[in-house]
Amino acid sequence: MAGQDTTHVGLLAQIAIGLPPILVHRETMRVIDGMHRLEAAILRGARDIEVQYFEGSEHDAFLLAVRANTTHGLPLSLADREAAAIRIATVHPEWADRVIAEIVGLAATTIGALRRRHPQQLALSTIRVGKDGKVRPLNGAEGRRRASEVIAERPDASLREVARAAGISVGTARDVRERMRRGQSPIPDSVAPRQADGQAPRPQPTEGPADPRNRQLAPADRLSALRTLQRDPSLRFTEAGRSLLRRLDLHTLSPDACESFLDAIPPHCAHVVADLAGACGEAWLQFAAKVKDRVRTGNVQPVSSNG
Repeated sequence: MAGQDTTHVGLLAQIAIGLPPILVHRETMRVIDGMHRLEAAILRGARDIEVQYFEGSEHDAFLLAVRANTTHGLPLSLADREAAAIRIATVHPEWADRVIAEIVGLAATTIGALRRRHPQQLALSTIRVGKDGKVRPLNGAEGRRRASEVIAERPDASLREVARAAGISVGTARDVRERMRRGQSPIPDSVAPRQADGQAPRPQPTEGPADPRNRQLAPADRLSALRTLQRDPSLRFTEAGRSLLRRLDLHTLSPDACESFLDAIPPHCAHVVADLAGACGEAWLQFAAKVKDRVRTGNVQPVSSNG
């Protein structure tokens, strides 16, 4: 940013041999590494200089220039390194702080501070690509949420498959699966995203007819609601939860099923079937009232495998 160092050029001009070739971007003929060596050759009156050409994009040439000037020759100033880090993070917001830090010769914590210092200039990314090339979610809660969805849809998937699909480690995938089996949230409080005041986000209560506590499912929506429940890991991975799902599945009747059952009832059994159906309905109504009462009082507990 401050141009060439004339003192350094003068020192290099006194060295007649032994300097490595300069590095030049062939497409633009721009010097990637070796501007001081080039100025020194001109100062000595040399008419030519040994060159190594680089084939690639201008951005790749920039990355190579920054990396080269942090490993040999006159080191870049702190201002140069920070400016280079901002430029790299602007083009590659998904690169991990350690990756950028290695290129520009700064600490990873400094790269993180630069991201926070220039939020408007640096684009946001929900992932980070590490030095090992693996993609990891920036927000651990998001990766765990995706893993819980994969496990719910594909309960037989291996931990490696879950980890790959969710972009998390195998260890995290194992923890998500174990938490779901215990009926716990896949996202611990320590991982849940925080608000500006440092507190975990508070659920916003719904009002009016949109509140699920006040709605009545239409017949056409009952099967859809049941299928949603059957995919919920908090129910699927507990004994009591699975038992509840089986009973709901048995007692959820579509209009078409009702008609087919009516046609199958012989006249001499009609009163008994009606009494049993009424008793079942009354039992479910009582159960529904207890569930709603728990929701109203906030006394909703995770389903326990002990029933």
